[in-house]
Amino acid sequence: MSLDTRVPINGQTQIVGVIGWPVGHSLSPPMHNAAFKYLGLNWAYVAFAVPPDMMAQAIQGMRGLQIRGLNVTIPHKGAIVEYLDEVSETAQILDTVNAITNVDGHLTGYNTDGQGFLRSLEEADEEIPDKQVTIIGAGGAARAVALALAGADAARLTIINRTAERAMRLAGLIKQYSVLPTVTALGLDAAEAGEAVSTADVVVDCTAVGMYPHADVPPVVPAKWLRRQQLVCDLTYNPRETVLLQAARQVGARTVDGTGMLVHQGAIAFERWTGQEAPVSIMRQALLEALE
Repeated sequence: MSLDTRVPINGQTQIVGVIGWPVGHSLSPPMHNAAFKYLGLNWAYVAFAVPPDMMAQAIQGMRGLQIRGLNVTIPHKGAIVEYLDEVSETAQILDTVNAITNVDGHLTGYNTDGQGFLRSLEEADEEIPDKQVTIIGAGGAARAVALALAGADAARLTIINRTAERAMRLAGLIKQYSVLPTVTALGLDAAEAGEAVSTADVVVDCTAVGMYPHADVPPVVPAKWLRRQQLVCDLTYNPRETVLLQAARQVGARTVDGTGMLVHQGAIAFERWTGQEAPVSIMRQALLEALE
């Protein structure tokens, strides 16, 4: 039975939402509205399309309209920081915000991506302490995930990116803000890249390779680099079974798709806004129905 994600609107409805450009593709509205309806909360979640040159006006509108919270997506995650009153330590390190709370006009920015990823691993009964981890990509998602994994006591972190310089910059950031003993940066075409993937306990693809509508491209790393008993994660959630995860399953690796991270980063924001525990199973069901 499908979830009803429609919520009634009246004079007491509390508004939250997501800003991006474009933003019409966002799956956050059905996910959050299903949670509000399930808990009987008089809240509603809306998608706001905000052009980059209207950022200041949008944030001023958040204050004036008393919008209780916002998620932030591409291309605003970095630019939004200067308009906020406060940012969390993690968001400050990453210089990236994906969630905002509004408490009596005081706007605080957070980054929930890394913690959302760790929660998705915990849900899958996967552990990070003392594991050797290889991350593919060096963009915003990779930065958040790398910092979270370093804080979760990984034994070694290797960052591989098409452009080696970007991998090196991310490695430098992790070294600066963690006590991780070994952080290595490599270009995807480096001779050592294959070994860094094949010897890792955990491989995390933070790139957009294999994302809809380009789901039939080769995986970001050759299938021959993967091995049995590895954990292979892909942050892409559309499709859930990416070409990388298909290749990983074929060699006997365990896999975690991107829906878990999407649900849990949203659940963390939900809890900050409402002060209530997020109904994660309901949010996931709404997400999967929207993907279908």
